[in-house]
Amino acid sequence: MKITVTPESFKLAQVFTISRGSRTEAKVLTVRLQDGENHGWGECVPYARYDETLESVTAEINGLPDRFDRAALYELLPAGAARNAVDCALWDMEAKASGKRAWELAGLPAPKPEITAYTLSLDTPAKMQEQAAKHAFRPLLKIKLGTPDDMPRLEAVRAGAPKSRIIIDANEGWSRAVYLDLVPHLQRLGVSLVEQPLPASDDEGLIGIERPVPVCADESAHDCSSLPYLKGKYDVVNIKLDKTGGLTEALRLKDAALAEGYGVMVGCMVGTSLAMAPATLVAQGATVTDLDGPLLLAEDRDTPLHFDEHGVHAPKPELWG
Repeated sequence: MKITVTPESFKLAQVFTISRGSRTEAKVLTVRLQDGENHGWGECVPYARYDETLESVTAEINGLPDRFDRAALYELLPAGAARNAVDCALWDMEAKASGKRAWELAGLPAPKPEITAYTLSLDTPAKMQEQAAKHAFRPLLKIKLGTPDDMPRLEAVRAGAPKSRIIIDANEGWSRAVYLDLVPHLQRLGVSLVEQPLPASDDEGLIGIERPVPVCADESAHDCSSLPYLKGKYDVVNIKLDKTGGLTEALRLKDAALAEGYGVMVGCMVGTSLAMAPATLVAQGATVTDLDGPLLLAEDRDTPLHFDEHGVHAPKPELWG
């Protein structure tokens, strides 16, 4: 089996800023598999938070043997971006070779559209209010926070979009004291979810406190092995394929999380429709879907995902699966 790894850049529609920095393009790795007449592809975004780089992930993928399947892949690579791209490419190749859609191979019903969050870039309160007003037609907005000036920004967004549901990603930027101080204000402003308020290394602070606004594990949740460490701290698990290391583990994590009583959020890195396509299978019936990567881009794949008032739709076979 031939494996080709290609770094690619896709321009963003505007500068995208979070508390950890700004970017003007999505830098991704595209993995193509060729096995005789069969072929498939997948995409990943190396996660700097876990010391992944384009170069390190490429080296991981190039170190794979000539022959392996999805089951063997889980012994060859750990959870992370490299395994994600290859796992999704294998799903795509299996679907194309069989003439079936990936969800059929997974034993799932055909995906229906899911309303996705739209992420507002971190900016001054006035600029964020302008952004919110521009996107107030969207039913679900996501705000990246985790700074000392969070409340003015949140107030501004709510003023700009009075009817939208709002979820917050604190990006590990708060302490237990800050979370407890902000909760009444989050309730007052109708925030329905907070992602990763405390650092993953210090989230024991969530144990034993009331969580009237559900708390979602992002950096604290990677794959199924993470679940035992979330008890008593979180209400929702954010499943990202670049963290789980592919669709295979993402589907397992979803089933395991639901079985333990957690809600499920399906998130993404800033990538193209190729990265979001497999995640649409996991997003079915999720508490929150956050697959807005393509909406943030100025350019995308040739057959992009379709977004409309019903949400993000399943990929066409020309794109993936």
